Amino acid sequence: MAAVAQCMRGAVRPRLPLLSVALRTSPRLLCAATQQKNTGQNLEEDQSQSQSEQKVEPSSVEKLLAEEKAKLEEQLREVTEKYKRALADAENVRQRSQKLVEEAKLYGIQSFCKDLLEVADILEKATESVPKEEIKDENPHLKSLYEGLVMTEMQIQKVFKKHGLLRLNPVGAKFDPYEHEALLHTAAEGREPGTVALVSKVGYKLHGRTLRPALVAVVKDA
Repeated sequence: MAAVAQCMRGAVRPRLPLLSVALRTSPRLLCAATQQKNTGQNLEEDQSQSQSEQKVEPSSVEKLLAEEKAKLEEQLREVTEKYKRALADAENVRQRSQKLVEEAKLYGIQSFCKDLLEVADILEKATESVPKEEIKDENPHLKSLYEGLVMTEMQIQKVFKKHGLLRLNPVGAKFDPYEHEALLHTAAEGREPGTVALVSKVGYKLHGRTLRPALVAVVKDA
């Protein structure tokens, strides 16, 4: 029995230093474990914070992108409107220029035509002044002169018509202030009031525009 007790004491003694060493090192292990735990918690907190920041950042970026998109769309709309207005203005200028060119082609001879109207009036008066009873074979010179005047008047009227100049002789027509100029009002039996009773001087129109109004006498109410 004594030998067994001795053996037991011998077996316990070598283990005591190990227990003491474990007791001495356990605080360090506890500190390390605590630090690791705290580090793990800090990592989790950092990860959660970074995730929350990531959640916040995209929303702010999307907001900025949406604002930038709205600004660009507004600028595009303004530029498009300005472009359309510029096109409309250019088209209006082109149409006005084209109209002016066409009018210049049509009415560029207006002043020249006015001068020729005086010549036509003289020819008309000359033919009207010749007595019809004197135009006969016994007066060959007068007859030839009269026929020459008539032919000249007809030719000049053809030239006028070719260039868009038309003669206005509105006897019996309704008075039109845009084409006629009333010199007087007169009574005329069998004529409707407001119509032209007499033409003192014929008028002319150039391509539908009154170049010279006809001088007329208008039938007045009875």
